[in-house]
Amino acid sequence: MQQLQSVTLRSGVTIGAGHPCFVVAEIGNNHQGEFDIARRMIDAAAAAGVQGVKFQKRDSEALLTRQGRAAPYTGPNSFGPTYGEHRAALELSIDQMALLKAYAESLGLIFFASAWDEPSLDQILGLDVELLKISSAELVNVPLVRKYAQAGIPIILSTGMSGLDDIDAAMAEIHACHDDVILLHCNSTYPCPEEHIGLPVMDVLRERYGVPVGYSGHERGVGPSVAAAALGACVVERHFTLDKTLKGTDHQASLEPAQLAALVTMIREVEKAVQVKGKVVFPDEQAAADKLRKCIVFSRDLPAWHVLTEADLTTRCPRVGISPIHWDEVLGAVLNRPVKLEEPVQWDALGLSQAVCAGAVLP
Repeated sequence: MQQLQSVTLRSGVTIGAGHPCFVVAEIGNNHQGEFDIARRMIDAAAAAGVQGVKFQKRDSEALLTRQGRAAPYTGPNSFGPTYGEHRAALELSIDQMALLKAYAESLGLIFFASAWDEPSLDQILGLDVELLKISSAELVNVPLVRKYAQAGIPIILSTGMSGLDDIDAAMAEIHACHDDVILLHCNSTYPCPEEHIGLPVMDVLRERYGVPVGYSGHERGVGPSVAAAALGACVVERHFTLDKTLKGTDHQASLEPAQLAALVTMIREVEKAVQVKGKVVFPDEQAAADKLRKCIVFSRDLPAWHVLTEADLTTRCPRVGISPIHWDEVLGAVLNRPVKLEEPVQWDALGLSQAVCAGAVLP
């Protein structure tokens, strides 16, 4: 399969091989349905150094059956007595999202969203976004995936809850329209135990689909997300919150501003750390070697024409003579002049080997 190395957005941002990892703050519904909180979250995400902020959009009537909307929802994370009212309380209007998009873009961020139903997708497309996200939950929703694909806009597809057959079907729908798709490896457990993350699956997805692959993390910490970047993730997406203790099911698996900033810093450090592909001794290392590495020195005073044995030699800092890497070459050599205790061994002090000298007449 032909490898698609990267996807370029309308704004000129390129996501993929050879480009900085595209770090996304998944704001989702952690704004609690409050516009002011959402705006503050964009500010905090920008300060943390991310490149994108992602929201979610739902239309309860298109998303849920009447029975689903009327189902009681009275737990500690409820924002309404029924599930429909709960979901409605967490929604921002499309006009509010338009304002948030403009604000995010004024800060240099890419604004995008995952739409969970067709009316919501129509509304998001009306915002003239340059990137779309299909959530893991909607990956198997063929008519919705098809509508996403027909929009002709680059897509990030999250693969939680899905086997390869499910992903095959979704990718076929997208590829029928265009090839601008990025896959995210994901486990949709909130929060996800580290032993269930499976970062090597990113390689499986790259090999099978030939597209850029990233990681959507739901772990509590940041280690796996940093490791994903080290393993070549072109996108790292993490749920984001201003306060983990807020009411709501996503907050505990989300990063607070300081954690998100630390994650971005570590990802940028990792990107620099994997730039050199071959073993290189840098000038600063060479200076350290000259100071810290030893050289061969004589362990006692010795006369000219002495044949060197291990008893005559040792190693000491600094390295101002022959490196111990040449130890076996120095052993058995014949001195051509007298030497002193701890004098560094130099090649010009060594004459013929013992074997050559055996038949010679020495003075």
